[in-house]
Amino acid sequence: MTTHAITVEVNGVAFDRTVPPRLLLSDFLRHELHLTGTHVGCEHGVCGACTVQLNGQGVRSCLLFAVQVDGCAIKTVEGLANGDDLHPLQEAFSAAHALQCGFCTPGLLMTIDSMLDELAAMTEAEIREALSGNICRCTGYQGIIEAVQATLASHQQESR
Repeated sequence: MTTHAITVEVNGVAFDRTVPPRLLLSDFLRHELHLTGTHVGCEHGVCGACTVQLNGQGVRSCLLFAVQVDGCAIKTVEGLANGDDLHPLQEAFSAAHALQCGFCTPGLLMTIDSMLDELAAMTEAEIREALSGNICRCTGYQGIIEAVQATLASHQQESR
């Protein structure tokens, strides 16, 4: 089997690995790097559970091969918190009861984190539309929207 050497930065740590050409980024993160916060749901890019940030942009890791991210910076949900200190978005999700089973939560967090500045200028309806690529079957989304709005309010106060 042919393999390819890649170098990728994940959550600020550089990794050099040799991978098969058809290894999905989601599988690379979960099985090679043991970062299991990235969940695999539909494997078609529809549900958003596998969303990570690639060079700051939210992407579906089930739609990318690991070889495609050679030389790139990846951020996973494990990279949100600062040690034991939760990211403000994680704190807001907890305070707003924005999760139930938690399966979709990592993808939602990574999507929202990559869009905080854009979301700040949006109405509630526009925020719902922006997050429509992340499917949650448990919450009804109200707590998620409240968590986003609380994070945005906090984010705007810190920017002043």
